[in-house]
Amino acid sequence: MKKELLVATALVSSMGMIASTAEAASATFSGKNRVGVVGKDTDSANATYGSHQQSSFSVSISETTDSGIKISTGFDLTDESDAASDASGLTLTFTDGSKIDLIEAGNSYATHLASVPGASGEQGLTGSSTNSAPTGLTYANFSDTVGFEWHSSADAFGVEGLKAGISASFDDSGSNNATTSVVESAYSVGVSYVTDQGDTTVTIGGGIVGAEDYNTASAKDKANGMAVAITAATGDLTVGVGYAAGDFVHSNSSSASTATADAQDVDNASAVTAGAKYVSGDMTFAIGMASGEGNDGTLGSVSSGSADTYDSLGASVDYVVAPGVTATFGYSDTEEKSNATATTASSGTSWYIGANISF
Repeated sequence: MKKELLVATALVSSMGMIASTAEAASATFSGKNRVGVVGKDTDSANATYGSHQQSSFSVSISETTDSGIKISTGFDLTDESDAASDASGLTLTFTDGSKIDLIEAGNSYATHLASVPGASGEQGLTGSSTNSAPTGLTYANFSDTVGFEWHSSADAFGVEGLKAGISASFDDSGSNNATTSVVESAYSVGVSYVTDQGDTTVTIGGGIVGAEDYNTASAKDKANGMAVAITAATGDLTVGVGYAAGDFVHSNSSSASTATADAQDVDNASAVTAGAKYVSGDMTFAIGMASGEGNDGTLGSVSSGSADTYDSLGASVDYVVAPGVTATFGYSDTEEKSNATATTASSGTSWYIGANISF
């Protein structure tokens, strides 16, 4: 028995030595729980309200090689109550400050857009799937998960305050067809510039994007457009405005790589956003608007009739109750029109009262 105990002790000790010598990358985690009440009053139905609960939990993993290159990745255990895990791509950060994203890299023009202030909260109405009017500046942000995005270091090309990026993605899993719209490839260039003008910090950012799909009937590419935004921050006040324009194929889906059977060519699409944010102690006041339009039509045909339109105005107040705990009240007023005819089920007002608890 004594001999068996000695053997067991030696085995456990050796396993401990093996485990202690095995190295692991560094990991951190973060998340939030958002709980509140949302009220909706559309132009076609009586006012309703209900609970709103969302949570997220994400893990970030990184390590630095002996040569100084940082390798990082991560994954979501859940994101906004989608009940699904989602792994992120791989990022390599080099010693000069530049980096490259591999897998799920996205498009550079969206990365470099200046962030225009807007109302916070979970208020809002569900838009009509047949309305092709853009609701924001990144409506042409189509890409595939197989690709890369290169980010320059700060003060790129010797210009103080300048950053630049270039991206590309590719998909060889789709098939040529005449009814659906699935991304085949995408290319994008983005630039941002930050400068101080007296007491005001000005940020300008945006770029261009082009994407193709497998559709054989469409008269245009999946997307071909540009977007630019500018913000100015003076003390506790930040104001901004943005503009985007270009043609695209509307797949009537929230996922750029998901095929649908009702794709439409959209001509002369454009979007404008504007907003302001003011911070006073533990309170933040914000207001924002978005306006978009686009003339849609059957794939391969010239768009006719009046354009679809989208107009929304929102405001919010955030109050930091305690570290990591923020209470929010938000309100929005939205109007949608399809071919100049009001879409009453997607038009009306909405409000939100809730709290965001993060860690």
